[in-house]
Amino acid sequence: MQQAGNSGHDLTTGSIPRHLIGFCLPMLAMSGLRNAYDVVNGIWVGKGLGTEAMAAITVGWPVFFFLTSIATGLTTASNILVAQAYGAKDWPAVGRVVRTSAVFVGIAGVALWIIGTLIVEPALTRLNTPEDVLRIGVDYLKVYLISTLPSFGLFLLAALLRGAGDATTPIYFQAGGLVIAAGLDPILMFGWFGMPAYGLMGTAYALIVSQTLAFVATAAYLAWRKHLVSPPWLRLRSDARSAWLLLRIGAPVAVQQSMVSGAILAVVALVNRFGDTAAAAYGTAWRIEGFALLPAMTIAMAASSVAGQNIGAGLFDRVRESFRWSLALSGSITVLAGIPMVLIPHTLMRVFINDPQVIETGAGYLLRLAPGYICFAIMFTSNGIINGAGHTMVTTVISVLSLWVVRVPAAYYIAGRVQAVEGVWWGICVGFATGAVLSLVYYLSGRWEKPIGLSKASGPPAGDG
Repeated sequence: MQQAGNSGHDLTTGSIPRHLIGFCLPMLAMSGLRNAYDVVNGIWVGKGLGTEAMAAITVGWPVFFFLTSIATGLTTASNILVAQAYGAKDWPAVGRVVRTSAVFVGIAGVALWIIGTLIVEPALTRLNTPEDVLRIGVDYLKVYLISTLPSFGLFLLAALLRGAGDATTPIYFQAGGLVIAAGLDPILMFGWFGMPAYGLMGTAYALIVSQTLAFVATAAYLAWRKHLVSPPWLRLRSDARSAWLLLRIGAPVAVQQSMVSGAILAVVALVNRFGDTAAAAYGTAWRIEGFALLPAMTIAMAASSVAGQNIGAGLFDRVRESFRWSLALSGSITVLAGIPMVLIPHTLMRVFINDPQVIETGAGYLLRLAPGYICFAIMFTSNGIINGAGHTMVTTVISVLSLWVVRVPAAYYIAGRVQAVEGVWWGICVGFATGAVLSLVYYLSGRWEKPIGLSKASGPPAGDG
């Protein structure tokens, strides 16, 4: 890739497939490593601590996901705006976005940690969490939420670097953090090497330590390199126009993430009605399907950054080429990853847990959902381009329609008709298909070609303030 500006990579010239693949590979490697960590962590929890601990993580994760929605929105907006400004070669605008983003994400991290700690117990109670799972789930999540502070900072730095065309640098530090977490998990969970045995809390403590070390190391490295997207931590200040654009682009993403997590909460609440076995099966199957879904999400993130720079430069033919290549990549990988879920779902479930009923229920989930993963790939690829153009409100509306108008009602209706948790799985499939159709139709309409943000097509950049 070509070097541009003070730091980063210029994605507005040269081969699109080469840029896209070079951008995707480190992110896919990171997705694989993150999935590997989830597998190892899931084995420790499922086989070492049992069904209740696995169920506690299952019911607790959507709550955490809901609380990270605002930070996700801001970091996505930061990535889009940095990419557009970088593509337009407007270096002062890059600096303004970096400074303003750091202020916003810092405030969001502290606020969400405090709010999350206060609402976690009533939230889990309203999710119909079984009594034997509730206490351990509340204790686990309260500790886990502390990790939002360094995690948000790490998310921001990674998003800024991707906007500047550098997907590789953040991977080194994120991978180091995961390796540390994987090493600390069994030590703190089971009391190895003379340490206290914290049980499920051990994995939360491991995450706090690892994420803090990864964030500090990344920030120090960028400061040492005097990188274009290194926040001046002692001189942070907000820029009015950047703040407005961050909110205009980021707020819909935050709402979208909230809608996604809210839909997951609604589905989890429905699954919980069928007991501990169904909850544990759903949580275990989540981990397995991550191998199929995370690559599609990762490629969509790469497409968004590549598209963002080219939109910033006004090169829309290259954006359309990015879409075609991204769809080919994500579709191929998703299909390949889904094949074992159709052929050997029981074997995959046995890797995580021993309970025969949990294995059977989770295998049914994988068997029904795997054919629908291609719809997931289509939806995320289209949304990646649309988001790169700053049209995050559109993808938010698509999410609301596919999740709250289709998926959740369908899951409740079908589950009610068949009186079995398998009805939930079919409802999720219908939601995937709806999202794919809506996002693809909007992309093909070409309305995203009038971008929102700092691109040349959206108007002249403001002067340095």
